[in-house]
Amino acid sequence: MPFAAPVSVVVVLILFILLNSIRILREYERGVVFRLGRYAGTRGPGLFFLWPFIDRMVKTSLRTVAMDVPPQDIITRDNVSVKVNAVLYFRVMEPYKAVIEVEDYLFATSQLAQTTVRSVLGQAELDHLLAERDQLNMKIQTILDEGTDPWGIKVTTVEMKDVDLPMEMKRAMAKQAEAERERRAKVIHAEGEYQASERLAEAARTIEPHPVALQLRYLQALTEVAAENNSTTIFPLPVDLFRPFLKYMEEKSGGTQ
Repeated sequence: MPFAAPVSVVVVLILFILLNSIRILREYERGVVFRLGRYAGTRGPGLFFLWPFIDRMVKTSLRTVAMDVPPQDIITRDNVSVKVNAVLYFRVMEPYKAVIEVEDYLFATSQLAQTTVRSVLGQAELDHLLAERDQLNMKIQTILDEGTDPWGIKVTTVEMKDVDLPMEMKRAMAKQAEAERERRAKVIHAEGEYQASERLAEAARTIEPHPVALQLRYLQALTEVAAENNSTTIFPLPVDLFRPFLKYMEEKSGGTQ
């Protein structure tokens, strides 16, 4: 049995090499294989084998990555200082490019996103930044998608999460909004007065041929005031109100004679 120990060692070594040659990747993972330093293809998902001591594998994930863009100090086109943070969604489409063309695609994408956010938002005015977020998000996404395309990365969505304004600007915007609301209220009130005056003029033209209608309206107003349960009601009584009655009585008395 002089060769039993060496044979056992060889068998164990072979099993160890075989076990290290087996690789299993999940459905969302891919392995970029380098053979003696040269790109030898992309493996996965599932079970596959690598040549021991010859092949090296770099594993990458194909899942969508949600990357937070840190708050960026931005001076808008109209010289307003704001802080903007955003979130970036992207995924690796070509794993070998993400490994070969860039050293660290996560770090590179993060840096490109920060500089692009500062560049794009710095060209916009504050009102446009607050009101047209969708357009700015789309513009940032297009620039990032073009910049990361050589790395095999697809940028799917860019969203600005928060725009932090200085306190002085918030107070100024609050005053502006209050003044705008007051202006609208005055315009609406003036429009209501104008429409009411037109209706009153139309009512006056309708009542003018029939003086008795004015007396009936007067009596109706008395009824409405009396319904308020007031203890004392002072209501001015114009003398012209009785002229139609006096004229009618004169005509009647003259007719009787």
